[in-house]
Amino acid sequence: VRNGLKMLLEHSAISVVGEANNGRKALKLAAKLQPDVVVLDITMPELNGIETASQMRDKAPDTKVVILSMHATEEYIFMALEAGVMGDVLKESAGREVVDPVRAAHAGNYYMSKKIGDTVMKKFLAGGREGPVSPLQSLSHREREILQLVVEGGTSVEIAKKVFLSPKTVETYRCRLMKKLNVN
Repeated sequence: VRNGLKMLLEHSAISVVGEANNGRKALKLAAKLQPDVVVLDITMPELNGIETASQMRDKAPDTKVVILSMHATEEYIFMALEAGVMGDVLKESAGREVVDPVRAAHAGNYYMSKKIGDTVMKKFLAGGREGPVSPLQSLSHREREILQLVVEGGTSVEIAKKVFLSPKTVETYRCRLMKKLNVN
């Protein structure tokens, strides 16, 4: 998929300066290269696209983010916008549509796939968004990071090594997550 997107972008005179296969690598690469625009997949391993976009605001503040998503639900759309995403494109139309959102973001404009735009407009016309949509919104960046690694099957020791914490601290995060999300 990355190779296909790269070919589409380069065929449209957009230079691709780096590639990453997970959110952590994308964050490190963006901090190093400071690209104009980054295209992220919402379901990247280790650090999902929304969390990567949110953290990218600190690491590469001038970099605009376009996210590829398979979700046109209100929850994901608003979480992406709150993370600072300037383009939200459904994967089903990414092949046809990826160049326009990259150009729009580069110019400082927002871009949404039609289906995503329709969801946003319906919510706006219904009176806007009130209160948190998801309990995930109550989590800190680090808690969301730990949660994703837990969901991916990481043990506390493995997670601790990846995020440079002690296993005991990771266990504390796990307990806190269970309480906040009301899960066993």
